[in-house]
Amino acid sequence: MKIIHTSDWHIGRSLYGRKRYEESEAFLDWLVKLISAENVDALLVAGDVFDNSTPSNQAQELYYRFLCRVAESSCRHVVITAGNHDSPSFLNAPREVLRYLNVHVIGSITGSAADEVLVLDDRQGEPALIVCAVPYLRDRDIRTSEAGESPADKEAKLLEGIRRHYQEVCLVAEQTRTRLNRVLPVAAMGHLFAAGGRTVEGDGVRSLYVGSLARVGNDVFPPLIDYLALGHLHIPQQVGRSDTRRYSGSPLPMGFGEAGQAKQVYEVDFDGSQPAVTALPVPSFQALERIQGDWETIARRLDELKASASPVWLEIIYEGNEIISDLRERLDQATAGTGLEILRARNNRVIQRVLNPEHSEETLDELDLNQVFTRCLDAHDVPEEQRASLQKTYQEVLTRLEQDDRQLSHSK
Repeated sequence: MKIIHTSDWHIGRSLYGRKRYEESEAFLDWLVKLISAENVDALLVAGDVFDNSTPSNQAQELYYRFLCRVAESSCRHVVITAGNHDSPSFLNAPREVLRYLNVHVIGSITGSAADEVLVLDDRQGEPALIVCAVPYLRDRDIRTSEAGESPADKEAKLLEGIRRHYQEVCLVAEQTRTRLNRVLPVAAMGHLFAAGGRTVEGDGVRSLYVGSLARVGNDVFPPLIDYLALGHLHIPQQVGRSDTRRYSGSPLPMGFGEAGQAKQVYEVDFDGSQPAVTALPVPSFQALERIQGDWETIARRLDELKASASPVWLEIIYEGNEIISDLRERLDQATAGTGLEILRARNNRVIQRVLNPEHSEETLDELDLNQVFTRCLDAHDVPEEQRASLQKTYQEVLTRLEQDDRQLSHSK
């Protein structure tokens, strides 16, 4: 049996205000074609299908259209587990209907470990693979809190709860093999942070458990598992240098820190005593680039990109010694009429000036919104007679934003 392991699609994600539906649609279209070209039998999606717990209609349309197309392909089974970004109840809601398409959805754990153990059959209808479809394990699912427990006690209980759950599920898998009287391979899924896992700045990877590091050691997973398909970390990587325990990573770069990073899915072939794992590169559907340096460096790189006529989303970080108060205007002028789009421009020189030498120990995170605005007025030598009206306008903007946020939270 041949499977594809993928995760962390984050359908509906935005990047500095730009929705990424077109990229998600292009990836899902590519994945359907890959499944057919490689004659894949099963698809494992290890969590974070959506970017938030209330996906938009457009995000849902992409998801369900993809599942219908896969059902018409060579793929006999799709197994989807929830990640920490997903709503378990939302994923679970249509699972009885999706089961008719051989789509198996596990949004959360139940009272029985057997609910997470699936037997997938081959093209002849014979049992061929056991999947331990473990979703993201929420704190309340795997431990009981006690008054007065220390952070170390809490973390130890979390890790023990994860270990115990995988032991219980794998025990059911072993009993299933015995009942079927077949030595079937076992693939396990999970959405967690393995010890030693690598992340990058701005990739959106959240802490899974509040107040705890909770890095899961490789010893948590029973040796019964022939292939471990993990989600949550966005960089494709092995776990504990094992060829058969892997994160597939996100198929789209989640932020500019991942610009240029090779994205991939894994093809796993169980036609033998050991699963053969092949990394299949995912195409880039939208080029991202971070340009960092002084103005000469930035302008030179913009000229190179304009010459190539490539549509690129850009993050610009100015770090020159010269104070440029009109950085955004210069950038807009340099990219006008091109396929270059600047999603974010950061003027570190102005920030350093706002945080002047008298406050060298401060960071922006330590200042409130009003303090930052006052420092900006100081940095740009705004006359006193203009400050009152600017401060009033600024407060009106803040009040409007707070009202909009409040209305948005109520609507949810």
